[in-house]
Amino acid sequence: MSSLRLTLKSRPAQALDLSPLVPERLAGLSKPEIGALEIATGNRRVRVDQLFSVAGDPGLALEIRDGCDQLQGVGAGMTQGAIVVRGDVGAYLGAGMTGGTIAVHGNAGAFAASGMREGEVRITGNAGDFLGAARPGDHQGMRGGVVLVSGSAGDRAGDRMRRGALLIEGNAGDYCASRMVAGTLAVWGGVGRFPGLAMRRGTLLLQRSPAALPPTFNESGTFPFTFLALLARAWRNLPGPFGKLPESGLQYRRFMGDLANDGRGEILIRV
Repeated sequence: MSSLRLTLKSRPAQALDLSPLVPERLAGLSKPEIGALEIATGNRRVRVDQLFSVAGDPGLALEIRDGCDQLQGVGAGMTQGAIVVRGDVGAYLGAGMTGGTIAVHGNAGAFAASGMREGEVRITGNAGDFLGAARPGDHQGMRGGVVLVSGSAGDRAGDRMRRGALLIEGNAGDYCASRMVAGTLAVWGGVGRFPGLAMRRGTLLLQRSPAALPPTFNESGTFPFTFLALLARAWRNLPGPFGKLPESGLQYRRFMGDLANDGRGEILIRV
């Protein structure tokens, strides 16, 4: 598939708001028109062609090369198409997106996939704090779609998560799945302190036992949960360990909580 290519000329001194540069908005423009678009940086606006070299064919595929952590809002609000980033991105990757795919071949900053409703985000490196979490002033975090992080994530992953699947192949920091409302958050590596704190509903799926759980979680036994076969089937085409989960023979210890906050969430720990 042909794609529009934006290559960053040099690391900008201030963060850039790339949220206007989503495939559906660029598809009907020519390369000179795209180069003339203005994006915000600090308290001023700068033309795209002052910051990026513009090449390729405009359409529903966008490639950003030589990315860095100053590129904020990549794919925010996108509804369709595909974005590929070669390098790192800053905060708010895919925030509020309702469709399409984003692949980042690098690291992502804070609040990636915050408010995401549909689509798929893949991050081959690490993700910052508040992955899939609610932004300040918002009562819900991730609301649908699939996020796959090949590396680790920072603190508060899945905070106030409402729906969807958030998969972390590495480790997750403190307060993983805190205040979770619904959805599935799965961590292949370890988790930090206080997983599931103030969790209302939803599933935190762990492959390793944490050092400790909040005292407001009660163990309710070990079971071969049948719904995990459906998850394994749904994740079969994903790269990495989650795509290789067997559809049978899995046993998980179940802890229900947070009993101080409705108590209908669950932490499942593989045995």
